[in-house]
Amino acid sequence: MTEVEIIKKRVAGLREQINYHNHRYHVLDSPEISDAEYDALLVELRKLEEAHPELITPDSPTQRVGAEPVSAFGIVVHPRPLLSLANAFSDEDIDAWYKRITGLVPGQDFDFVCELKIDGLAVALTYDNRSLVTGATRGNGYQGENITQNLRTVKSIPLSVPSTAPARFEVRGEAYLPRKGLVRLNEERAAEGQPLFANPRNAAAGSVRQLDPRITARRPLDIFIYALGWSEGIQAPPTHWETMQYLRSLGFKINPNMTRCKNLDEVKACCHGWAERREELPYDIDGLVIKVNSIALQEELGFVGHDPRWAIAYKFPAVQGTTRLLDIGINVGRTGSLNPYAILEPVNIGGVTIERAALHNEDDIHRKDIRIGDWVLVQRAGEVIPEIVGPVVSRRTGGEKVFHMPAACPVCHAEVIRGEGEAMHRCANTACPAQALESIIHFASKGAMDIDGVGEKLCRSLFEKGLIKDSGDLYSLTHDSLLGMERMGEKSAANVLASLEKSKDRPLARLIFAVGIPNIGEETASILVQHYNSIGALSKAGREELMGIPSIGPKVSDGILAFFRQPQNTDIIDKLSKAGVNMQSAETVRRDLPFSGREFVITGKLAASGRQELEVKIRALGGKAGSDVTKKTGYLVVGADPGAKLARAQALGIKILNENEFLQMVKEAEDRLK
Repeated sequence: MTEVEIIKKRVAGLREQINYHNHRYHVLDSPEISDAEYDALLVELRKLEEAHPELITPDSPTQRVGAEPVSAFGIVVHPRPLLSLANAFSDEDIDAWYKRITGLVPGQDFDFVCELKIDGLAVALTYDNRSLVTGATRGNGYQGENITQNLRTVKSIPLSVPSTAPARFEVRGEAYLPRKGLVRLNEERAAEGQPLFANPRNAAAGSVRQLDPRITARRPLDIFIYALGWSEGIQAPPTHWETMQYLRSLGFKINPNMTRCKNLDEVKACCHGWAERREELPYDIDGLVIKVNSIALQEELGFVGHDPRWAIAYKFPAVQGTTRLLDIGINVGRTGSLNPYAILEPVNIGGVTIERAALHNEDDIHRKDIRIGDWVLVQRAGEVIPEIVGPVVSRRTGGEKVFHMPAACPVCHAEVIRGEGEAMHRCANTACPAQALESIIHFASKGAMDIDGVGEKLCRSLFEKGLIKDSGDLYSLTHDSLLGMERMGEKSAANVLASLEKSKDRPLARLIFAVGIPNIGEETASILVQHYNSIGALSKAGREELMGIPSIGPKVSDGILAFFRQPQNTDIIDKLSKAGVNMQSAETVRRDLPFSGREFVITGKLAASGRQELEVKIRALGGKAGSDVTKKTGYLVVGADPGAKLARAQALGIKILNENEFLQMVKEAEDRLK
């Protein structure tokens, strides 16, 4: 076979693959590969066609924008095409794009607008006589599906606009489903035995393309408008930034994180910043769209093929990939919980090789219908442990195996039990070695006793050598016993002993959290310290007394009582007490603390303090340190680069404090307690 024949065969194969996946993505809303894998196929085809232009055909996927519209909805012709964007995957790609456009309009000054690239479904909304008359999908860019009745159910889409609007015009936006909406929707579908949506984009596409608008109306869809498509009867503003502010004044929902950048360095900084902070958002984004701000320059730059020259999509590193699920392993946690995890055929996602992924519990595995041997879609989000989104059912061979939790603990072989109403299976043996080791690791961890230098690796080595059997034994370690450990020198041993000594003075709330009482986290430990000034006092508390404390329910109360009933647990407490670990609150605890009943949320980079340090202060003063901005949030403490939480707080009318204002508030509260 000649080289030309090999290339022709590869081009044909790529086109077949791309068309297949394009149909599953745009028409069936059921993708089998990640966006990054699809992009890689398209990039390879485009490069081959650029090198061999004689192979380009009108029906090539590179000559199209999306999928053909489904006629069941009715067809809408776009007066001005909704075209796709070229992609940039690195700073070098952005530089190359900038070089191309500056070469076309030499001597021109540029500024830019950067917008979050929402992972949803592109739609066009047409208004006539200031009323919404048509809503359509992008389709193939020239024709879309008429989904007007479905889009009319989206509450953030105005059905009419004020008199300051053009007589006739079109806006373009991205319909999307928030992450929490996807969780709720998939729970409902699982209960009904329906297949789950792989991600918010598929859920949004499936929602707006329902033949019954009543189904769409029940789903929490939202939209961000990102462009004025065309208008009649009014002169549009001269820049994209001003156009978006104008559309906002007409009642359209504009993303609050849109950024105006003076130069390319600011553009890159914006892209890199959102790549790190995207998990703060309540919806998915897969990159940023960079646009030349001047409308006149946009028109002068025009289009190349199906892509506007004046805009480019900066795509984040991949967060999803497909691979084989080789097996499901079991890890026994510090509370005895049996935690299944996926053992994967290694897959590179966003520059990181993934071989393990979270699976949560047996019910979740069955809900998603994940089977050993499946091809699965794996998602990696920031530093969070990768998880399996779901199986690629169409690739099943029949040899896949349904998973069931073992009847015996894989570590100590004791009976495995599952409490009524609980999702987790647990090892019944409280002396299980796996529980003991995990408890020690938790005790020494940063959020608990914060023993510097005593990490998971050292804890495991000490435990395996028999030098420690529980967390109380940590304080019996000696200089000589530590020197016997691998890679432990004189200085390292001295540092570990110094860290252990320092940890003895940790606040009582830290100790309550560290000893591993079931269902007690940092927040609950802080609440308990407001009512009990010692471990001894807590150990003597009765069920009714505990349940009389706000935020303490039967589950937490029963966990406390069960913990102190176990002799091995009280033995550990005795060891800690004899070692000199602080067992009491530093001062008499008052129930009427200054921050009681107030919830604070912290966002952005802090200058003078660490976030954890401030959250400790909030709890010590009786307040709650929240993670998300809700209607219950009383104050938002804002540092540099605050992200989406600030916009949500402003929309809800929540009190905004900068770091200095909050620290002053803390000082005044502490002074009142003196």
